[in-house]
Amino acid sequence: MADDHGHSFDGNHGIWQRGGLDVENLPDPFGTSQTGGTVPPVEPPAKPRRRWLRWGFNAFAALLLATLIWLIVTAPLGRALEPLDDPAMLLVSEEGRPIARRGAVKDEPVEAVKLDPMTPAAFVAIEDRRFRSHWGIDPRAIGRAMVANVRAGGVRQGGSTLTQQLAKTSFLSSDRSMKRKAQEVIIAFWLEAWLTKDEILSRYLSSVYFGDGVYGLRAASRHYFDREPERLTLAQSAMLAGMVQAPSRLAPTRNLALAQKRSRLVLQAMADTGVISLQRAKATKSARPTGVSSSVPTGTYFADWVAPQAAQAFDADYGEVRVETTLDADLQRLAVRAVANANIGDAQAALVALRPDGRVVAMVGGRNYGKSPFNRATQARRQPGSAFKLFVYLAALRAGYTPDSMIEDRPITVEGWSPGNNDGVYRGTITLREAFLRSSNAATVRLAEQVGRQNVIRAARDLGIDSPLTDRPSLSLGTSGLSLLELTSAYAAIAGGRYPVEPRGLPLETEADRGTLASFFARGGQMDDRRDRAPMLNLLWAAANEGTGRRAALSTPTFGKTGTTQNNRDALFIGFAGNLVVGVWVGRDDNGSLGKITGGSAPAEIWRRFMSPAIAIDGRRGPPLPSQFRVPQRREAPVRERESPLPDDWSEGGEAIREIIDLVEQLIEKN
Repeated sequence: MADDHGHSFDGNHGIWQRGGLDVENLPDPFGTSQTGGTVPPVEPPAKPRRRWLRWGFNAFAALLLATLIWLIVTAPLGRALEPLDDPAMLLVSEEGRPIARRGAVKDEPVEAVKLDPMTPAAFVAIEDRRFRSHWGIDPRAIGRAMVANVRAGGVRQGGSTLTQQLAKTSFLSSDRSMKRKAQEVIIAFWLEAWLTKDEILSRYLSSVYFGDGVYGLRAASRHYFDREPERLTLAQSAMLAGMVQAPSRLAPTRNLALAQKRSRLVLQAMADTGVISLQRAKATKSARPTGVSSSVPTGTYFADWVAPQAAQAFDADYGEVRVETTLDADLQRLAVRAVANANIGDAQAALVALRPDGRVVAMVGGRNYGKSPFNRATQARRQPGSAFKLFVYLAALRAGYTPDSMIEDRPITVEGWSPGNNDGVYRGTITLREAFLRSSNAATVRLAEQVGRQNVIRAARDLGIDSPLTDRPSLSLGTSGLSLLELTSAYAAIAGGRYPVEPRGLPLETEADRGTLASFFARGGQMDDRRDRAPMLNLLWAAANEGTGRRAALSTPTFGKTGTTQNNRDALFIGFAGNLVVGVWVGRDDNGSLGKITGGSAPAEIWRRFMSPAIAIDGRRGPPLPSQFRVPQRREAPVRERESPLPDDWSEGGEAIREIIDLVEQLIEKN
């Protein structure tokens, strides 16, 4: 269909046509001017790629704004001036002797305007010469570093400004990623916008690391030169400024020659920037550290154990926190010597000594901390062997048994398992006292089954054993792993008469803390003297003086129990005398056999070698014994006369021979 002007409509395609051509393809009737010229075509709409760029720019701007808002709200400007989260601690013994130093030191902040002008100038000259003129980042320094690194084939220079370094150390992690670098730049801009140059420099100097676990200029000047930062000389300032590039390598306490060489570069940089003259730079002698060096170790077995407790007890603060501990320096020295001199070949040993109330006074976790800081007194979970029998017999006493009660020492089979006595001897019907002092396995397993394993586990839990205990027939022979400290603390409950005993390395703030409401509702309580404690002391005395632990016996009343595990993999002696409860363990880290070593040999000897001088130093008085207990008289083993290994008929005529020998000796003496 067509109209008067020649228009037609294509019904099949739905398009208007003119002269057989689609209207959309006809020339623009307005595209020709009156003069015959053509009008420039209208630009096409923007391409999608440009829209993506615009959206990306807007997203980046929004992210930048959000980051700045986050910084303002969550990142205080004074963060660099705050003390470290973990305070530096000087651990001291009960007598006040330094025993270990832990953590990094950060002292009070410095103000750049109050320092000698040469001190901040030294840092600016070597770290960021254009610090006073740039706005957070230095494109010129970045370009120079890139060229130098390309020529060197690796990273040799950095282009970070002091502001960027402050941003990194105060707000970011030390990982080298593009994300962290971008954050560093944003924070640097933010710092420059909110702080003056002197404020930025003050924060940088107050937080930068100087090696030897020292942060901040004040701590560094005290540590290396024993003076306040306001009194630093030019040479000392140059040495400290040179250290920040590589503190661990350039610390003068580690490499004085390298630190002095680096300080010469700082002085040259100061001369190049016109801060000092070249003549003064050359005339300045290199500094030497004059701070008081400390021989206090950073780590010991006891320090590693007590440090987490101490960190929770003190808030973050500047400088070094002096922390009093329960350790007795004299007893610790005796413990180290006793373990070091142990005749145990290449096996390991551990010793822990505590008061009946839980105060740890000595701890040795191995024969050499430098070679192995693993603490075998607190971290190792080893089988206690027969030392676990304490809980079996305590459960029996609670059930109405006495040391004079009778038990069968005969072979027994429980759930298909048949324990045997270590000496292979079965003595028939014996008292509990004899079964305990001889450490009879068969009698103990039979007793545990009669009393009930759950009651044995309950007795162990009451005395402070928190490690998992497996409910099986071998439980009574100590097949569940415990730590030496945990087991020794359980014996301390018998020594003091209260349970459980919580071992601690920090003293209570006041004696009144013992009677707080929290301690009133804590689990545990007073041990029954008549039913439990006095009979248990009777058994422990018998084991330490007449039984398997008699090598440990002292002139002071001694109580204890040996422990030896299967194939002699672990050997222990746990006991107490005077006011000390001491546990000794001997074993191998690979859980190999100790050969002939048992709890009654090397561990008992180490225990006695420590306790003999310890009692002399510490005194003999401990917690009062129950009125129902009397220290038995030690029954000395009968002395047997030596008999000649020769037959009697070989001795005939011996009198004549002895007379001849006596005559010869007299002649020798006269001559």
